[in-house]
Amino acid sequence: MLAASLTPKSPLEALDWLVLGGYLALVVIIGLLASRKRAASDDYFLGGRAMPMWAVAISVLATAQSAATFVGGPQQAYEGDLTYLSANLGPLIAAFIVAFVFIPAFYRRNVTSIYELLGHELGTTSQRVASGMFMLGRVFASGARLYIVAIPFALVAFGDLQPMQLAVSILIITIVAALYSIAGGIRAVIWTDVMQTVVYLGCLMIALVLIWQKIPLTAMEVFTTLRDDAAGDKLTIIDLSFDLTKPFTLWTALLGLMLLNLAAYGTDQDLTQRMLTCKSPRQASWSVISATLIAWPVVFMFLAMGLLLYIYYERPDVMGDAAPVIGAQGSQRVFIDFILHEMHPGVRGLMMAGLFAAAMSSMDSGLNAMSSTTIADFYRPWRKNREGLYREGDVRERRAARLASLGWAIAIAGFACVCIAWQTAGDETLIAFALGVMAFAYSGLLGVFFTALLTNRGNATSAIAAMIVGFVTVLLLDPLVQQRLPEALQVNMSFAWRLLIAAGLSTATCMLGRRYSAN
Repeated sequence: MLAASLTPKSPLEALDWLVLGGYLALVVIIGLLASRKRAASDDYFLGGRAMPMWAVAISVLATAQSAATFVGGPQQAYEGDLTYLSANLGPLIAAFIVAFVFIPAFYRRNVTSIYELLGHELGTTSQRVASGMFMLGRVFASGARLYIVAIPFALVAFGDLQPMQLAVSILIITIVAALYSIAGGIRAVIWTDVMQTVVYLGCLMIALVLIWQKIPLTAMEVFTTLRDDAAGDKLTIIDLSFDLTKPFTLWTALLGLMLLNLAAYGTDQDLTQRMLTCKSPRQASWSVISATLIAWPVVFMFLAMGLLLYIYYERPDVMGDAAPVIGAQGSQRVFIDFILHEMHPGVRGLMMAGLFAAAMSSMDSGLNAMSSTTIADFYRPWRKNREGLYREGDVRERRAARLASLGWAIAIAGFACVCIAWQTAGDETLIAFALGVMAFAYSGLLGVFFTALLTNRGNATSAIAAMIVGFVTVLLLDPLVQQRLPEALQVNMSFAWRLLIAAGLSTATCMLGRRYSAN
């Protein structure tokens, strides 16, 4: 029965597989070539602090968006409107705060892991607990994104979305992404991210041109159709409502989503590590600001794709004879259905290569970030206590880093399999689900970093308590937990508000501690 469930029923043809296979091989080769230089002790994790600002900015963009945007962005506009675009106000505000507050502090301390800063301010215990919380959160976030990209991969490889097919897809993607990221370190991650960003944005532009050619309307007619749709104005960008269940309103953008991105850029080693590879704090600051500015047109293109897909599949009244025979089978796979059923051989393979480019640009960076925190926050202190002084970046350390990456790859793949049941049990879109799982770790990390950087309060004990409070608060407010509570105790709110509440409680908890000299 297992063999039968994995029998390929792929709509791809030989030319598509050739294009896709060739692309995956090219990614691995470039990653391995980028890994050949390894002289400085911090080269594996920080690229010798010699990476160009523009490459770092593109790498940050690629990781921040990932496959969740490639698949979930069109779904967001297909089901709703353009309000997700306004959510990018949050990242922009967060980027400036990180650029002027967080990054200078990291460079002053010359850290490899950003949690070393907490060790200096609040004590080594808080450093290790924060690092552990990051690792847990990164497993959640990277696992959720891996699950999302497994959806189209399963459709491509097996023609269906049964749990076993999704699990096998998760395994295949993990192996490919882990291969070059484990071998090459952060240098390989950044340069492959640059190439993969060019690929998936190029594919998106091709898709926009192709679907535009299939819709028999002028630009003004498309505008009018979307504005006067029976479901409402699908061109709405700003939602001023105070509906707590909506994830993308002006208020969630300025509050919850701003905090979410502040955590991503300032307290998450995955993205912050990229910035620390720049030559100076100034270049690092400009890399994060540039990445958030570039994100606006990119996000708009993904949302525009979703709007055009809505007309194509849901408005036969305006499509006329051009209406497709095969409709989309669920909004979360609408873009993938269009690629598989409406594009020509070769182009389909290129489009799927673009999707996997978005997926691997997130997976590889997560592995390297967790490896760097494992080494800087746990392995190095352990070896120093055991052996005394030793040379950082030696052969044993690099071997340990690769083993750590392998272990975290297995953990991410395992959690992605858990997401198969988790996401389908709820009713959130893929974008909301991917962002929501990050709140578990981000809420506590925000509270601890706020306290360490902006106040003279806090200690190791209160930092640990703050991270526990943040995690538990998000857990109690999670929709799946809320459904099991008595109706009188149920609170229905989007992930942005859950993060806001949890981060506030976490900050207050951390500030209860009195600051002592860090040890």
